[in-house]
Amino acid sequence: MNNILVTTEDKITTITINRPSKLNALNKETIAELSEAIDSAEDDENTRVIILTGSGEKAFVAGADIAEFADFSPEQGKELAAHGQEILFNKVENCSKPVIAAVNGFALGGGLELAMSAHFRIASDNARVGLPEVSLGVIPGYGGTQRLPQLVGKGRAMEMIMTAGMIDAATAHSYGLVNHVVTQEELISTCEKIAGKIMRNSPVAIGAAIDAVNAGYIDGVDGYQAEIDCFGASFGTDDFKEGTTAFLEKRKAEF
Repeated sequence: MNNILVTTEDKITTITINRPSKLNALNKETIAELSEAIDSAEDDENTRVIILTGSGEKAFVAGADIAEFADFSPEQGKELAAHGQEILFNKVENCSKPVIAAVNGFALGGGLELAMSAHFRIASDNARVGLPEVSLGVIPGYGGTQRLPQLVGKGRAMEMIMTAGMIDAATAHSYGLVNHVVTQEELISTCEKIAGKIMRNSPVAIGAAIDAVNAGYIDGVDGYQAEIDCFGASFGTDDFKEGTTAFLEKRKAEF
């Protein structure tokens, strides 16, 4: 892996985008490495939660590597977006293990799109986020036009996309785009603390909850029916037996 660092400790896998000289910009190789790292973490029995972050104190991911596609044709552009969405952004969103984005600075363009594909976001107080694509004569292509309105509402998303401007961490928090804002020093420990709370619960149930929540955002899918199906399936799991037995026996469940 040339562009990312992966560490696993206490059942938390931290994936760090490590291109500090490029402010961690996403190029083709980095996207492929991230895709592989998400697959590995999802398959790893020793991983319960994934934290995604950027190296250094300036940027989470300051966008895509524009030099890579500046001379693309419409067909190549379409393929770039489709391939990226499939191998990384949709994969992060549908990962059966919780993915927390630790936004440690600039999250612009593809960087904000990556953070939005995570299950939720924690930002450092120096974070600045935005989708500047229209200033380059293009639009967000890695899910930004879909996920931003889901998170902040249509009007705010339209304004952010049309102005191509950045908002600070406090504004992102007031919009509901990030769940918490903390200092740079507290960022990873805050994510780990939340991960600790998540890890007390059933990993099987959490995976099912991710599926059920995401179902509500898929065209043509009845989210309520997906919830009913996932709820019913839970009754056939060992985690359900353990969780309910532990509750009735007044002890802590061991998942």
